[in-house]
Amino acid sequence: MAVKKKGLGRGLDALFPEKSVKPAEKKPEQKSVATNESLHQQEEGSLNASAVKSAAETKDTAQAAVVEEPKKSEMLVKISKVEPNRTQPRKQFDEDALLELSESIKQFGILQPLLVSDKGDYYEIIAGERRWRAAKLAGVKEVPVIIKEFNDQQVVEISLIENIQREDLNPIEEAMAYKRLINEFKLKQDNIAERVSKSRTAVTNSLRLLKLDERVQQMLIDEMISAGHARAILAITDKDKQTSVAMKIFDEKLSVRETEKLVKHIVEPPKKTQKTVNTAEDAIYESLEEKMKGIVGTRVFIHRKKNNKGKIEIEYYSRDELERIIELFESIR
Repeated sequence: MAVKKKGLGRGLDALFPEKSVKPAEKKPEQKSVATNESLHQQEEGSLNASAVKSAAETKDTAQAAVVEEPKKSEMLVKISKVEPNRTQPRKQFDEDALLELSESIKQFGILQPLLVSDKGDYYEIIAGERRWRAAKLAGVKEVPVIIKEFNDQQVVEISLIENIQREDLNPIEEAMAYKRLINEFKLKQDNIAERVSKSRTAVTNSLRLLKLDERVQQMLIDEMISAGHARAILAITDKDKQTSVAMKIFDEKLSVRETEKLVKHIVEPPKKTQKTVNTAEDAIYESLEEKMKGIVGTRVFIHRKKNNKGKIEIEYYSRDELERIIELFESIR
């Protein structure tokens, strides 16, 4: 497994500017705690970095931009009063990683407070569910929290961006998070890419995974196949064939390149009686197709005709991908 990267981009920072803050009134069971900002930053990245400039820059990219600074206070609360966010995109948590974090919490405590919203009878986690789960495993009775009041749309957006930035999501959860940002908050793929510091192509390719058969998606979630395998399978439109190819990949431990060859054979079966003349010339054209594929980022076919004529066919799988290809050609004019 690859090492998880920590917070990328400025998405979370842009959602709440940093200003001087007065502690909120403490409830009977709560008591104030001192905050060591340097320790907070060491665990999972600071949620309170200076973001006034970032908020202005992202005004057009997030419809949920903060209009007023939310109320903020930091305190200790009973862990039994804290509940997870039901709209949290992350559904799976690595048990081994949670146990490791719980041991760290037993020894050093929780270095970074949870970000929560006050719901009256309880506190709902906006960011920090992993720390909360590990704290419960460690037997912690109270957890440090920072209380911020956001509307429902902002809460969902922060939760989505936090998980995407920290790569805590599996490929399908990430794709679902992007889809939700598009459908619920009307963000464009360019906006999302900027917010999470990824290329637009990466966002587009992630969303394409949702076109896979649900059985294949589950295999991707279970790490039976990789995202590279899954993208190769997308060329097959038949759902049952997608699943059978995915099982073949898992059973025979096929590489991504081997999978691409297998899929190409399925999608483009060889013609029955076609003589293979000009083998050297065919190899040249195949090489050109591969080079163009690397440049354009999608499948390219060169169809030859007589008298050195022909046509070039470029595949795309969505309107966004078509726009990306058009932008690519416009940039080389």
